[in-house]
Amino acid sequence: MVATDTDEQKAKKVYHTKASGNALATVQQRSEAHELKLYGSCFCPFVQRVWISLEFKQVPYQYIEIDPYKKPKELVDINPRGLVPALKHGDWGCYESTVLMEYLEDLQAGESLLPADPRIRAHSRLWSDHANRHIVPTFYRYLQEQDAEKQLEHAVDLKNQIAKLVTAADPAGPFFLGPTLSFVDAQIAPWVLRLSRVLKPYRGWPDPESGGRWETWVKAIEAEPAVQATTSNDDLYLDSYERYAENRPNTSQVANAVNSGRGLP
Repeated sequence: MVATDTDEQKAKKVYHTKASGNALATVQQRSEAHELKLYGSCFCPFVQRVWISLEFKQVPYQYIEIDPYKKPKELVDINPRGLVPALKHGDWGCYESTVLMEYLEDLQAGESLLPADPRIRAHSRLWSDHANRHIVPTFYRYLQEQDAEKQLEHAVDLKNQIAKLVTAADPAGPFFLGPTLSFVDAQIAPWVLRLSRVLKPYRGWPDPESGGRWETWVKAIEAEPAVQATTSNDDLYLDSYERYAENRPNTSQVANAVNSGRGLP
């Protein structure tokens, strides 16, 4: 029997609209109304960065799950493009994940992800910029690419960009600056998780080399309580990223930007 278009469409995996596992427990714990509100989507890595920051700092906040493809008015009022993450603090709102992480640092509430030393802060921002300019876009180029030869090129590029970041990290680790999670770790953690949960099943991404500095870093990120508290079950990521792996039309503004060669939105 030949499947109809409708049957094929029904077989497609779709993005999840509710967190699961540890992340669901955190959503439930953070559901009470609060003046500091994080608008997010459970599958979005840019949201998870900010979410990790909040959980690491252990400052009170309210998590509000949003379907960014439906762009509710409360989200658009903060970010006219309707993208998550968005933060509302009292009657003030802002967006863009790195900007929001910087804002949380400026509040000086809870434990800081950026050290006091201005030079180390600059070092952290420099390598956060590297992650945003080179690692994150290459992740999506690799995942969305349908040509096998070009996939290999993107895989090599991604490995090289990660290697540069590892070289800049504290040699002993396990995190970027040493024994404790910091700004760079929170920036890259969502994509570290998605290497094994998304790139491995869809593109054959290898596990870290045993005993290497990168493996030590990956294990530390996976074990970090703030990361675990914001991470859903593996099937959520596998399902939600199938549309990227197939490079379906209008998957997201991020996917469209990658396809067009533009910078990420």
